[in-house]
Amino acid sequence: MPETAPSTPAAPTSRPALLRFLGGVRTVTGSKFLVESDHARVLVDCGLFQGFADLRRRNWQKLACDAKDIHAVVVTHAHLDHCGYLPRLVRHGFRGPILTSAHTARLAEIVLRDSARLQMEAAQHANDHGWSKHQPAKPLYDDNDVDQTVKFFDPVETGAEVEIMGGTLLRLHHGGHILGSAWARLTLEDGHTLAVSGDLGRPGHPLLLPPEPFSGADVLLMESTYGDRSHDSATAQREFAAVISRALSRGGTVVIPAFAIDRTEVVLHELAGLRRDGTLPRHVPVYVDSPMALAALDVYREALRSHSPELRPEALAQGEAAISPDPFLAARSVQESIDINNSTGPAIIVSSAGMATGGRVLHHLHRILPDPRNAVVIVGFAAAGTRARDLVDGARTLKMFGEYVPVRAEVADVPHFSAHADAGQIIDWLRDAPAPHTTYLVHGEESAAQTLRDRIDRELGWTAVVPRSGEGVLVR
Repeated sequence: MPETAPSTPAAPTSRPALLRFLGGVRTVTGSKFLVESDHARVLVDCGLFQGFADLRRRNWQKLACDAKDIHAVVVTHAHLDHCGYLPRLVRHGFRGPILTSAHTARLAEIVLRDSARLQMEAAQHANDHGWSKHQPAKPLYDDNDVDQTVKFFDPVETGAEVEIMGGTLLRLHHGGHILGSAWARLTLEDGHTLAVSGDLGRPGHPLLLPPEPFSGADVLLMESTYGDRSHDSATAQREFAAVISRALSRGGTVVIPAFAIDRTEVVLHELAGLRRDGTLPRHVPVYVDSPMALAALDVYREALRSHSPELRPEALAQGEAAISPDPFLAARSVQESIDINNSTGPAIIVSSAGMATGGRVLHHLHRILPDPRNAVVIVGFAAAGTRARDLVDGARTLKMFGEYVPVRAEVADVPHFSAHADAGQIIDWLRDAPAPHTTYLVHGEESAAQTLRDRIDRELGWTAVVPRSGEGVLVR
């Protein structure tokens, strides 16, 4: 009998990657998505939970994986709910690269340093006044943790493909949400692809170009913040101007809680237009009271001066005047903030945080809310459990600094200033791409995510799912 050739062992095959939803599921905060393959463990976004106390407590819980075992983090943009957990991750042993755009790396450092300062101040205040059940109260992380974290930032060029490790590739695409924002596409070692939208920008952003079109992936993680809503920018602009005019005619002050990154710039852009057309008289001061917002404003000004390819041509043509409703006054120090709070007469105060969860804006709200001459304008998404949401929902009192403050000021909800795409804009962004195997609706409250899921199923015929926190699925 002829000899039988020895059999050749079959080449080992890679197991499908596992995607785990560690945050940003059925809520708009705490985005964390872990991709685990045979050779790489990559965390996409690393955000803080905000809002209700039970959500905030999750920031203190042990992560579902060991931070030391994560090889790299990809950050889509610099908002706290996408990058704010990074120092905690580093404190627990993460030592890999934090891959993001250059503008995001710069803005995220500003955000993280401010976050650490606020947490340290809150812990100190709790210890001084005895209002925390923890003895002593401690911050989630501190300045030293941020110092260590920024050492791991590793900026990558938008549009360029880079290898993370083990054959896992990353490409960032312009996201149009805030300066430096991106949607991310991972190509895994087995050839399957996963895209994460991050926070998708709206096409009508006054400063930034629209997001780069979605080009397809086997699995898509799609944000759903406004999955059940439509923006009406023209109506929003009219209402914004009207509430300011009403308050100023009453001799009142207008407080605008605004996210320090991008929302402040958009609000200033709108105020600059009202200054030019006379709606906002030149004798009414505009204050920006947020060190973080002012630091971010410097980054946007630099982007305008350097003609960043992310910016619209019309914004570049205006230059720094696009975000400068002159005259306006910057409050960088605590004393300057106190001086604003002690001032009388009509004024516009733009201050963070945007959801009124902390920061200097609370001192301004504490002062102006009891007076019906004044107004508060909520200019973006207000998550459940935040003071901004309470105001939008018609709260008659607001708790801050250990006491209840009556709400007699006018409250205007103008969410169409949001930098997020609305439901129709998300569908348009997806429409011309090949259908993913599965689309997961994340970073949205449950009703918004389910509404967008149904619309994607109905209009595109795609398989769409609203995952559960902690759930794991295969990337196929």
